[in-house]
Amino acid sequence: MHRPEAEKWLRRFERAPDARARLVCLPHAGGSASFFFPLAKALAPAVEVLAVQYPGRQDRRHEPPVDSIGGLTNRLLEVLRPFGDRPLALFGHSMGAIIGYELALRMPEAGLPAPVHLFASGRRAPSRYRDDDVRGASDERLVAELRKLGGSDAAMLADPELLAMVLPAIRSDYRAVETYRHEPGRRVDCPVTVFTGDHDPRVSVGEARAWEEHTTGPADLRVLPGGHFFLVDQAAPMIATMTEKLAGPALTGSTGGNS
Repeated sequence: MHRPEAEKWLRRFERAPDARARLVCLPHAGGSASFFFPLAKALAPAVEVLAVQYPGRQDRRHEPPVDSIGGLTNRLLEVLRPFGDRPLALFGHSMGAIIGYELALRMPEAGLPAPVHLFASGRRAPSRYRDDDVRGASDERLVAELRKLGGSDAAMLADPELLAMVLPAIRSDYRAVETYRHEPGRRVDCPVTVFTGDHDPRVSVGEARAWEEHTTGPADLRVLPGGHFFLVDQAAPMIATMTEKLAGPALTGSTGGNS
């Protein structure tokens, strides 16, 4: 894939040409690349953040959104191809965690190096499902769901014109994540660190712990104070964990096996 196509999908807020690794950051349903701007600033220059911008939002709002996890994963496998020249790690929040999981499974099949680490935040393990059915809800119920979870701009939710622009992409994201089904028996070949809020209405601690069933490597669960968007207030301990896991020695021989 040509670089211009990759630039449509990826935002590098803080270029770090000498970074020891790159961290691909995958937003939540309705989220955008700018959500990860503070993380990019915090991790540079040791780690370069590649924040994904899905179609249908912000500067890509005129592009049709992709309404399946498989479709998003397929596109991103091609987008990431030019960036495999140094270790790649994946960090996804909520819907982004599922996309990260699918990328981790499929990167080696696509000729990319396996990721050195998967960070899954605010999402149940791939094999744990709930019958949420937000995708088919009325606009009013969808907005109520966004208010309940937090993480969305309150002013945007109160502005009918802005809502009219963003709701199609949000609904498409919910369709993608609610219709997703994992392939039983497949496990990622890298360590997994799971972050979850202790009062997240969408993820129980048990559902978060079940990520350990989906990797051949070690799985580390970090329970932090907060709800679904705990990561906003708990950025410092998460950044400390990512820095530790992506330190130079940790990148050597970190994929595969159960060590």
